[in-house]
Amino acid sequence: KGTIHLFRKSQRSLVGKLTHEFRLVAADRRSWKILLFGAINLICIGFLLMWCSSTNSIALTAYTYLTIFDLFSLITCLISYWVMMKKPSPVYSFGFERFEVLAVFASTVLAQLGALFILKESAERFLEQPEIHTGRLLVGTFVALFFNLFTMLSVRNKPFAYVSEAASTSWLQEHVADLSRSICGIIPGLSSIFLPRMNPFVLIDIAGALALCITYMLIEINNYFAVDTASAIAIALMTFGTMYPMSVYSGKVLLQTTPPHVIGQLDKLLREVSTLDGVLEVRNEHFWTLGFGTLAGSVHVRIRRDANEQMVLAHVTNRLYTLVSTLTVQIFKDDWIRPTLSSVPIANNILNLSDHHVIPMPSLKAADNLNPVTSTPAKPSSPPPEFSFNTPGKNVSPVILLNTQTKPYGLGFNHGSTPYSSVLNQGLGIPGMGAAQGFRTGFTNVPSRYGTNARGQPRP
Repeated sequence: KGTIHLFRKSQRSLVGKLTHEFRLVAADRRSWKILLFGAINLICIGFLLMWCSSTNSIALTAYTYLTIFDLFSLITCLISYWVMMKKPSPVYSFGFERFEVLAVFASTVLAQLGALFILKESAERFLEQPEIHTGRLLVGTFVALFFNLFTMLSVRNKPFAYVSEAASTSWLQEHVADLSRSICGIIPGLSSIFLPRMNPFVLIDIAGALALCITYMLIEINNYFAVDTASAIAIALMTFGTMYPMSVYSGKVLLQTTPPHVIGQLDKLLREVSTLDGVLEVRNEHFWTLGFGTLAGSVHVRIRRDANEQMVLAHVTNRLYTLVSTLTVQIFKDDWIRPTLSSVPIANNILNLSDHHVIPMPSLKAADNLNPVTSTPAKPSSPPPEFSFNTPGKNVSPVILLNTQTKPYGLGFNHGSTPYSSVLNQGLGIPGMGAAQGFRTGFTNVPSRYGTNARGQPRP
């Protein structure tokens, strides 16, 4: 007897998980039409591949690859229905919309790989051109054209419809648009048909069928078999040029880049958010495309200390939600520490010394003992007398700002604070009795006696 494990989930295999998800999609009636078109597509692909082998036409093979691409587009449409049924999970918190993007990217890349394979085979055929049988060439062309157009126009494929409109135009669309404007200049009534942007898939189907019809006529008339290889190269180039812009667009979505057409609108909304009441700064903003037509983003908002967090959050979300459907806003209040000016010593727990630049300052005792001019020790003296007047700031402790690099001003005068008693004791008012702490001038011809004039004669 084996061990019974309670509340243990059964581990499904990969095939079992795929079967379960397929049953979930097949339960929706909208997917029945897609499944029907997929079955008919497989039958058409089988017949076309057999006719390609019997006719030995590489141009028909290149055109058959477009039918295979239609099968990929139908699978993408099924994935789109499956994404709409699924809800976000803890593993996929943003939902499953990126599966659509991945399906479009994979389909367009596979179509381009098929085009490169056709170009490689066509280069080999230019060296040795085989004979082409036209028995079923024209039949295969019309069968593939009819089924491709019927599939594109009957099934509403939302992912590819969005990509074909949002991606840049291919070179085939640009040339057809120039031709359409020329035709509409002659016949204005056709402007409603030719001037709008044409569907790239319908355009490549018609252009490929036209190339195969020209190939059939030239082979039937002149037995010019090399035109089949030229038509295959043309179809491959048209396929590559049509799928490449879609691959670039879906690849940018997978790389979580910001769409270029919404950058201006996002900048405008962020400027409006920065001007809201209570908002100090908007930073660390990041916006990206989550899926086709879905924009996600995150932003940090710094607000005042007295601001209401919920009110600011509501206003910011209201402004950005018009463009960003999945939004994450982080609100935090201003917590910068601003020290105040104080005349008393600042405690060590107020400022973090590792975050501030501390300028070392010498002690006041050492500064009083040095003469800034001669750098010699000065005589100790008593502090200056206190005035008896009721002057402002009498009872307030002064804030002393000391500069470590003391330079003499002007003519070499000492600008340090000189005590009054030292001035009298050093004989500043007595001729010839100056000391090291006395005032010195920059003139050498100043007489040493205060009671004489400029010529050395005593004054009357």
